[in-house]
Amino acid sequence: METVIHVVIYVFAVLFAFLAVGLLLGFHRSRHPGMLVMAVIYIAAAGAAVGYVQWWPLVAGLILTWAVRLMGLEPHVERDP
Repeated sequence: METVIHVVIYVFAVLFAFLAVGLLLGFHRSRHPGMLVMAVIYIAAAGAAVGYVQWWPLVAGLILTWAVRLMGLEPHVERDP
């Protein structure tokens, strides 16, 4: 059972790393500081989860990213009416 949990942690850490790369590419295009902050949070959470092989850094990274979004550091997206 323990190895299944480790695989799940690694899979989510890789997903967080892909999110971070996507945010870094978006930051390179838009230069919005919130995207850089969220990318750093995601990659730090993924690194900590892999380093400690624990699930809580992923949850902490997700909560911190949502806090950054709630503070208004998410880029504005134009929507059609």
